[in-house]
Amino acid sequence: MAMVGLFWVTADAVYVGSPPTAIGCCVRLTSDGLETVDPDGSRAWTWAELRSAVVEDVPTAGTPGRVSRLLGSMVSAAVGAFLGEGPPEMRLRLETEAGPQEVTVHAAAAGGYEAREAALSQDLLDRFVAGTADPRPLGAWGREHALEGTPKPAVREALLETWARAQA
Repeated sequence: MAMVGLFWVTADAVYVGSPPTAIGCCVRLTSDGLETVDPDGSRAWTWAELRSAVVEDVPTAGTPGRVSRLLGSMVSAAVGAFLGEGPPEMRLRLETEAGPQEVTVHAAAAGGYEAREAALSQDLLDRFVAGTADPRPLGAWGREHALEGTPKPAVREALLETWARAQA
């Protein structure tokens, strides 16, 4: 498993945010569209049914105070695990043919996401919705590289840029 921007990539799937939580919550991307699983059940939208998909409340990391935030997030995660709380929540706001929808997405990055990676991830998600990019290259990369773990920041940014340029 590897984190690249806001995406969690495994050998089998691509997720926005974290892979499925202990109770199974997740947002999975496929070549056909976006699938969600949460306590209210499963929902799915094809890319053609989506007008927009915007990830909000993304926890961001920055250079100042990064170590203290990382330690803080580790303490928060430990306390959260003890208290039964999950990782930080983000919102995925969808504009669909049937109207607006909101989906909870769990953050996967301890200490937050790098701002550039978050922006590149949102651009890629926009391209999926527009039909100008496809999640399949992410899955192909995952099958070949996910077991290697999360790449360094420069590599993650390059991957996001490459995936955004890949034609659907």
